[in-house]
Amino acid sequence: CALPLYHIFAFTVGMMLSMRTGGKLILIPNPRDLPAVLKELSKHKFHSFPAVNTLFNGLANHPDFGTVDWSHLKVSIGGGMAVQSAVAKRWFEKTGCPICEGYGLSETSPSASCNPVTATEYTGTIGVPIPGTWMKLLDDEGRDVPQGQAGEIAIKGPQVMAGYWQRPDETAQVMTADGYFKTGDIGIADERGFFKIVDRKKDMILVSGFNVYPNEIEAVVAMMPSVLECACIGEPDDRSGEVPHLFVVPRDESVTAAQVEAHCRANLTAYKVPRHISFVDALPK
Repeated sequence: CALPLYHIFAFTVGMMLSMRTGGKLILIPNPRDLPAVLKELSKHKFHSFPAVNTLFNGLANHPDFGTVDWSHLKVSIGGGMAVQSAVAKRWFEKTGCPICEGYGLSETSPSASCNPVTATEYTGTIGVPIPGTWMKLLDDEGRDVPQGQAGEIAIKGPQVMAGYWQRPDETAQVMTADGYFKTGDIGIADERGFFKIVDRKKDMILVSGFNVYPNEIEAVVAMMPSVLECACIGEPDDRSGEVPHLFVVPRDESVTAAQVEAHCRANLTAYKVPRHISFVDALPK
């Protein structure tokens, strides 16, 4: 467990699940120190590895990655943030173990959905609701959205909180009359009932009235071999209201803003193409 135990993901999927199954849990105090993480992992056989996208990416691209014996790994659990397909592809190539992505929040204790752990490939989804749990997608008026359309994920089940402690005003904003918790996450569901996270509702960038989700832009840019990681935010703009501003950590110095823009134009609708591209040495974790 290379995640902080005060976070609900590590607390349950790391500590509580290990205790429930009688497993040994290897605690990594500082996941930002990748050489130390890999040095410690090289001493152990381990079967489960819960992590967030940035940690999967950082480890898979580290020169010491091969010093660890990954052959015993049975399940790689992705959570906490959206797993990017380019990162999942690289992780599978290096470990032979696909990332099994799940989803939840502190308000849902936290697990709400997960991919089957028997999956043999990364699905790009957060899977299906776990047993006893209901999930649906709502529009801004609280109505169910049609199949295939994006909406706010709402969750109902025994793990959903009763409300925020001594905050009935906040509770009323997120709980529906029929007992669903509105997550603030925008998702879409396919015909099989698998849900996919589009982005956080509050992170959405409104460009001339069009909804632009940073996750989509980041996933496209992360496919570039010359890009190590990236993050997109919305910035105020006099003409469009907001425009996407992309921050890029290059894998090598050869990549240019023009190349990133050209890649975006080839893979994104015009209004989603970042207006500003900045290169930085690292992103905050």
